[in-house]
Amino acid sequence: MFETALQQEAEQRTRQLLTDARHHFGRDPGRVLVKFNLTGRAAGMAMFPHRAIPIIRYNALLLAENRDDFLNRTVPHEVAHVVARVLFGKRIRPHGPEWRQVMALFGADPSRCHDYDVSRSSRRRMKRFDYRCDCRSHQLTSIRHNRVLQGQTYLCLSCKQPLVPC
Repeated sequence: MFETALQQEAEQRTRQLLTDARHHFGRDPGRVLVKFNLTGRAAGMAMFPHRAIPIIRYNALLLAENRDDFLNRTVPHEVAHVVARVLFGKRIRPHGPEWRQVMALFGADPSRCHDYDVSRSSRRRMKRFDYRCDCRSHQLTSIRHNRVLQGQTYLCLSCKQPLVPC
């Protein structure tokens, strides 16, 4: 697969942060597979396949358009997910105190979301379905709608009542 110099730089930064974590915590976070196949609005994503090597997926377009910020914010953000999970277990909150501790080690801002311009990124348009609760109406994506059909229940954050199809 063709890999740009920018992608090599992001992969190198990923490996360096893993090394920094190993030296600081005295425990090897292990191998990580790095891919540049993420599209849409997300800049990065850490994935943990069952009994397999963790995968970090980066959005190559957002990397190219936001090089410095991406390398200093997005890469540490995703590596911190891997390190926190390896060190503290899989039951931690994704952006909880353990993850923030690793972000502090990396000297990175522990923010959840980026503010990159995503207008050029490809987006998946999902169909929305109308639902209601006791206080208002809601729209659920097709993914959540299908989960409701399989028995999943979603509650309104305001009135705490179950969402029901209209």
